[in-house]
Amino acid sequence: MVELKSSALASAKPFDTHRSFTFVEQRFDPLTGVVELVYKLDQFEFTERFIFPGAPFVQLQDQHTAIEAALDLLHWVAGISYWKSSCPGRFEFGNRRPDAWQADWLSRLYRQGLAEFAFENDLDIGGFPIFPATDATQKPASSGALERRSLVPMGGGKDSLVAWERLRHRGDPADSVQVGTAALIQALGKQLPGQHRVINRAVDPQLLELNHDGALNGHVPVTAINAAALTLAALLWRYDRVIFANERSANEATRIDHLGHQINHQFSKSFEFEAMFDDWVGRYIHRSLRVFSLLRQDRELCICKEFAQLRQWHHAFSSCNRNFHLDGPRTSRWCGQCPKCHFVYLCLAPFMSPSDLAAIFGQDLLGQSGQIEAFSELLALDGVKPFECVGEANEARAAVTALAEQSNWADHAVVQALNQRLRSIARKGNAPSLAELCQPGGDHRIPQDLIDAS
Repeated sequence: MVELKSSALASAKPFDTHRSFTFVEQRFDPLTGVVELVYKLDQFEFTERFIFPGAPFVQLQDQHTAIEAALDLLHWVAGISYWKSSCPGRFEFGNRRPDAWQADWLSRLYRQGLAEFAFENDLDIGGFPIFPATDATQKPASSGALERRSLVPMGGGKDSLVAWERLRHRGDPADSVQVGTAALIQALGKQLPGQHRVINRAVDPQLLELNHDGALNGHVPVTAINAAALTLAALLWRYDRVIFANERSANEATRIDHLGHQINHQFSKSFEFEAMFDDWVGRYIHRSLRVFSLLRQDRELCICKEFAQLRQWHHAFSSCNRNFHLDGPRTSRWCGQCPKCHFVYLCLAPFMSPSDLAAIFGQDLLGQSGQIEAFSELLALDGVKPFECVGEANEARAAVTALAEQSNWADHAVVQALNQRLRSIARKGNAPSLAELCQPGGDHRIPQDLIDAS
């Protein structure tokens, strides 16, 4: 690896002068469980590492082709974090190359998964390079035996706990897993029955140096990277399902740009991406391995209604993303200031008492007049939602309307102010009810046996 000093990094600016980005190679050591993904940005070389617990992996002969294909996917998807530092105009490959179908898929991921990043950096995603393809077609998916059991990614929040409890209720054998070493998720995992596994992910520290020195930076589709890592994990540990807890609300675009393009902060949590990913796995990796979301038909409001009854988890969960930065947490469980805290609070409120909800967050957010404008952003009255993992604007509006009709919430400063702003919208018939939004529906890829067991 090229060793970069601060002076070398500084002299590399401007970063848009980089010409090419190369997927050099991927390495997997079955004796240690270490995966190394190597990239080059002109003269800069990066290595990202994943460590999969459970090594040595010595009985993998029947999964060799599937594991090789999963490594390809992880290598190509995780490269998005490094390519975006300069957005060079050409992709190159040191060894394994995507076929035409895969190249089209990757081009789509890099454009739609980086749409928010492009918007924030005033870039045109239409100018992003297209992945080159080989003339040959990759090997078809494997069909070796996997065990009928589920691997459930835990994110520390309410959604993954609702998915976990649904599986437990249906008697589906499951273990939990996390990508990264966030302490809050590890503490939660220890409280779950079954095995909780931790996949260690180490981003090359040179990337953080580049960011500090002026490289392009911004949101990446981290769920896509996690899904690729968990697909490899499922093969190593012989699970036949990876079950996410991504909700229907993630399908809604965060905003529309001036050209009419949809920008979705949650693209890699959307059904569009879920279908893309499941197709890749079934086509190239393993015919029996399924990757899908158990909550795909449910909006955030429905999930909050269900979670409100899971009191055994109220003390342990956190949906505040400031807990889960790569360089460590920025808060203790709830910051109370970010859009994620606000949305979770607002959508739990119709199903909980003010005292119970304040006990979770450590404060009564809806009672603070200084929070009115921050909560107002969730209603998207100007057509713009925050760039965060929050649900639909109609859900926030329905929650406010419902709270205004509940005596224990109606006098709260935020509820009063936002309900007043919503009255004109309600008169136009543009505010669906809480009951309407809590009805499941929409596209999904949930296996029939789990639907039958619900």
